[in-house]
Amino acid sequence: MEQLGKRSGPAARLDVILRHLSPRLGAAPAPISVPTSAQVSAVPQQSGRFRYTLDNDVLTTEQRQFYEDNGYLLIKKLVSDEDIERFRKEFVRICRREVNPPGAMIMKDESLKSQYGQSEKVVNKVQDFQEDKELFRYCTLPEVLRYVECFTGPNIMAMHTMLINKLPDSDQQTFLHPMHQDLHYFPFRPAARIVCSWTAMERADQDNGCLIVQPGTHKQHLKPHGYPQWEGKTNKLFHGLLDEDEKTPKVHLVMEKGDTVFFHPLLIHGSGINKTSGFRKSISCHFAGSECHYIDVKNTSQEHLEKELVEMVRKKYNATSVELRDIWNFRARLVQGERINL
Repeated sequence: MEQLGKRSGPAARLDVILRHLSPRLGAAPAPISVPTSAQVSAVPQQSGRFRYTLDNDVLTTEQRQFYEDNGYLLIKKLVSDEDIERFRKEFVRICRREVNPPGAMIMKDESLKSQYGQSEKVVNKVQDFQEDKELFRYCTLPEVLRYVECFTGPNIMAMHTMLINKLPDSDQQTFLHPMHQDLHYFPFRPAARIVCSWTAMERADQDNGCLIVQPGTHKQHLKPHGYPQWEGKTNKLFHGLLDEDEKTPKVHLVMEKGDTVFFHPLLIHGSGINKTSGFRKSISCHFAGSECHYIDVKNTSQEHLEKELVEMVRKKYNATSVELRDIWNFRARLVQGERINL
C-alpha cells in the first residue's frame, strides 16, 4: 500500500492546482531531506562483487559484470511491437491535441508549426506523462519492472517519464542533446538505486541520432553542467557537461524496435542529430527505489538547475512559491511495492 502523508504550504498550493487539473493525483508523503553535496557520487558501500546491481534471479553473472564495468545493459526485443504501436498512437493523439495529459510538458519546434500545424512533425518531446494512462503503461510493464528491480530493489517509484520524437534536423543541430549525466537533474540519492529504462520505438542508429554512451563513466562523480556554447539554438533544460573529455571513448548504441537499455544516472551519454527524413522515437522512464531520499541541492552544481525548473513551473501554474521537491513529489508514482521516502 502507498503511504500517504499530509501537505502544507507551497506543496499544498501546487497540490490544489494539479488536483484541479486531475482529480486522480494523490498526495505524496512528506519527503525526507538529507542534506549532502550533490557533487559526490552517493553509492552505498556493499560487500561482495557488485556495487551497482542487487542479487536477483533475472540477470546473469555476465550481465551484472557488464553493468558493473560499463554502467549500461542492453536487452534485445524487451517491449512488444503491439505495445510500442499503442504508445505511438497515443503520442500522435497528444500531438493533435485530441488528449491533453495534465502536468505534461509538450515541447515543440515552433518554427515548424505554421508549416505542419498540430502534428508529430512539430512535437519533439512529451515529458512528465504520468497522468496519461496509456503512455504510463510503459512504466508498469512487467517485463520492464522485472529488470528494473535488479537495480532499485522491490519498492519501485517511476520518477521521470519522457517520449522523445527526434525530428529531422539541419546543420543547426537543433535536436542534438549534449553529453550529460542524468543525475544532474535529480535531487534524490543514492545514485546506485536509480536506473533509466530507455526503449527504442523504431530502429535507432547513427543516421537518426541514436544514444551515445561513454562506458564506465558511471564510476565518476557528478560533474558541472550547463548550456553548451553552440552556434544556433539550444533546447530548454538540455544541459550538458561544461568540461567534456573528448578523449573518452564513445559507443553508439544501435538498437532495433523494442530493444531496451538500462543505464546508471551517472553514465555520461547523449544523442546525435537525426540526419534522415523520418522520426526517431523512444520512450523512457527513470525509476528509483522508494527508499531513496531527497537532498538539498543548494550550494551545489545542481542549484542553478533548481532555480530554472522552479521558475518554469511557477510560470506554468501561476504559483508564487514552489520548491524542487514539490515538483518531484507530483511526478513520482509508485509502480511496485511500498512507497517509503520518495
